[in-house]
Amino acid sequence: MTEDMDNWRLSQRGQALTDSAIRALTKRLAGRSDVVSFAGGMPSPATFPQQEFSRAFEAVMQQDGSAALQYGPTPGYGPLREWIAASLSGPDRQIAPEQVLVTSGSQQGLDLIGKVLLDPGDAVGVETPTYLGALQALGQYFPQFVALPGDDGGLLPERAGVTLRQAQVQGGIAKMVYAIPTFQNPTGRTLSLQRRIELVAMCRSVGVPLVEDDPYSALDHAGQQHTTCLSMDPANVLYLGSFSKILSPGIRLGYVVAPLRVARRLELAKQASDLHSSSLLQRMVFEFVKDGFLTGHVAACQALYRANAQAMAGALERHLHGLAHWAAPAGGMFQWIELAHDVDAVRLLDRAIEAGVAYVPGAPFYAQQAQVNTMRLCFSTGTPKDMERGVGLLAKLLQEARP
Repeated sequence: MTEDMDNWRLSQRGQALTDSAIRALTKRLAGRSDVVSFAGGMPSPATFPQQEFSRAFEAVMQQDGSAALQYGPTPGYGPLREWIAASLSGPDRQIAPEQVLVTSGSQQGLDLIGKVLLDPGDAVGVETPTYLGALQALGQYFPQFVALPGDDGGLLPERAGVTLRQAQVQGGIAKMVYAIPTFQNPTGRTLSLQRRIELVAMCRSVGVPLVEDDPYSALDHAGQQHTTCLSMDPANVLYLGSFSKILSPGIRLGYVVAPLRVARRLELAKQASDLHSSSLLQRMVFEFVKDGFLTGHVAACQALYRANAQAMAGALERHLHGLAHWAAPAGGMFQWIELAHDVDAVRLLDRAIEAGVAYVPGAPFYAQQAQVNTMRLCFSTGTPKDMERGVGLLAKLLQEARP
């Protein structure tokens, strides 16, 4: 092994980088077929349209192979951007293709937003708890995260506005609010239409843009549609979308929709980062969307996750009654658990893995004052038998951990 030279000098950003608790746990569980894992946030492989990907590849190679294998424009493949813009437009609003930037997953979109909008010390309002990957991506730019209050219905906009204004009084410049209004990660909560209206109005009142992260809304277990915050105020919302949950996370394709002036700055930041996302994969995804394939495919995804959520809900009712509090999500892939008796889910994890079950402790999802008696269970993969066994093992551990 080559020794590090003494004269390496990491930047402050390099020194501050942290590993994702979820990915670290995933690495730890690699090859552990004896463990029922609720830890990963991965879509079910059963939802990956493998044969259709093969056909899409062949179609692209036959129609436009040279261009698909060549460098492409930084904002993305034109027809795909046009489709994204049209899918988000409505009778009373028009999203222009020029507002759409295709990214290497929506995670890159978060990074670009942080790079373009944040200076060290800026205040960023986030839900309590919030998506760990957002804390990781935005945290590289040294903001001051402000934990915004919420309840079982999600973010409380009026109280959030008070909290943000207090942060400004204390010297921080409020730069954005980041939220996942639909089937939030990690809680699975969904903001009501009224709260969305209030959230958009609050951001306008405080004078900050809203970053609306929306990777899960297509996974409504009943097939319902949800009104986006983007549709209410496209001039003050940065919208993040993704193909990871409805096609494949391995293709690493997402997108940001932004007002034109901001979209141009995001484009320049992406240009400096990776020039553009895969020309080939963008064309392949367009093959999926142009002929309406997604409609039936998304319905199949919804049915699968609905069945999995029902299996999880049944197992929780049978085993965790009196040991925890939870509310069944209406969509998405995650079940949030609050443990009774102040059981510390972080300290319990090693014993859980040894016993044969894994979860993600809730603590890393908090920007401030973590609640250690929380955990996130992912039900997207696994069978009803796995869920029954895994939740049963959790129940035994929680009974033993009671004071």
